[in-house]
Amino acid sequence: MVEEALTTKRVTDVEELSLADNGMVYTLDDVPKPFSTALGLGLQHVLTMFGATISVPLLLAPALGMSGTQLAILVASAMLCSGVATFIQVNFGTRLPIIQGVSFSFLGPFFAIIAATAGGAVSMQYIAGAIILGALVEMFIGFSGLIGKLQKFISPVVIGPTIALIGLALYESGAPIAGNNWFLAGIVIVGVFLFNFVLGKNKNLFSLFPVLLSVIAAYVVALVLTYTGVFGPESAGYVSFETLQASPWFRTPGQIFMPWGAPKFSLSFFLVVLAGYLASTIESYGDYQAMNKVCQGPELTPQRVSNGIGCEGLGCLITGLLGGFASTSYTENIGLVGLTKVASRYVVNIGVVVLILLGIIGKFGGFIASIPMPIVGGLYITMFGLIAAIGLSHTAKADMSSQRNLMIIGFSLFMGLSLPTYFSAHPLVFESAPWLSDIINSIGGTGMAVGAICGLILDNLIPGTDQERGLEAEGEAA
Repeated sequence: MVEEALTTKRVTDVEELSLADNGMVYTLDDVPKPFSTALGLGLQHVLTMFGATISVPLLLAPALGMSGTQLAILVASAMLCSGVATFIQVNFGTRLPIIQGVSFSFLGPFFAIIAATAGGAVSMQYIAGAIILGALVEMFIGFSGLIGKLQKFISPVVIGPTIALIGLALYESGAPIAGNNWFLAGIVIVGVFLFNFVLGKNKNLFSLFPVLLSVIAAYVVALVLTYTGVFGPESAGYVSFETLQASPWFRTPGQIFMPWGAPKFSLSFFLVVLAGYLASTIESYGDYQAMNKVCQGPELTPQRVSNGIGCEGLGCLITGLLGGFASTSYTENIGLVGLTKVASRYVVNIGVVVLILLGIIGKFGGFIASIPMPIVGGLYITMFGLIAAIGLSHTAKADMSSQRNLMIIGFSLFMGLSLPTYFSAHPLVFESAPWLSDIINSIGGTGMAVGAICGLILDNLIPGTDQERGLEAEGEAA
């Protein structure tokens, strides 16, 4: 029984008890019981990040000119890479319940590499080589402690807008996707609010699994309407099993380790991918802050931040060999933790096992890929706004009556939303140095990167006391 699970939590010390008292259902070290509860919570994490994870291979496959079978391998590789990278981060990095997955920050550099190569497996070999080289740089930045030393320059005035932009900058993944079938998306949106805030008040089952229950309800409706002919193949709500049919039952070792062949290395491609790493690192730092705030975890020390970035680089090094994908922290799952108040590492490690199985047993990935995207769009609508709100709440540590702080925060937010729109319409082109163009366009086109850079520069150049900037409040909270 779920109610029984709430009374059998494992709490390791007084600090964890205080965290539970602060509103979390399951804190970092808790083990939900019975196992079926933990399994459902782990599956919920996988469902939350699945849409974003398969979106990258689905976007890359047409440009790569891949067949259905190759697409199935690409999707399975993304799942396996996510599972391995998440295991490293949760158990050895920040040790926060952060899901790692393939990053949209790298799409621009990936498309540039594909355009300059032959497509197919050859392009993936060059992409893998660039990811491996970039991973070494990220590991150095992390494990050397450099990123941790910079933390003292990053106040709540910078962190708040950066976290908010992680959610706000993803607005294109909300209504535009959900709007392809508002009926299915609406089931998810209404379901999340209904299960979590109405029915969940009287029954813990609903408050623990609002996302999972909402997705299941919407998927069953989509399946029924597909088989009754209401949703045809041209409908966004149509449930297609083409990817399932194209997926093998089990991937062979050759399809798991370097599935596209040995990585190929190119200095120019490495420099292009570094732009993705920069945007990804800034995003991950914001995600660490957001997740730590959601979990009400212990102090996010420079060492923990350094371990997180270093382990993210280590994860990219390994995943570069497993499928040619770079991993970064996923904001979707921060919203899930904030919604369900479940921060258990044990739960995320169950999700890791599921992700690895999805990467090895191809039929699993093929089945989950049958979930219509409007259902995923409904999830995005409910969660990305929550992430933005978490970021804005972080600014409460700073003096929000200060005109200095209001100007910096407002400017960072506006530029984080506006400048990427400019770069999408007017990308910079340096014919003599195309790699520099890719770096600038990648950073300028990433909202959280723009917001973080604007905030960092202004907050450290414009005079302000530690109390005004919120640094004293962070020290007291720690």
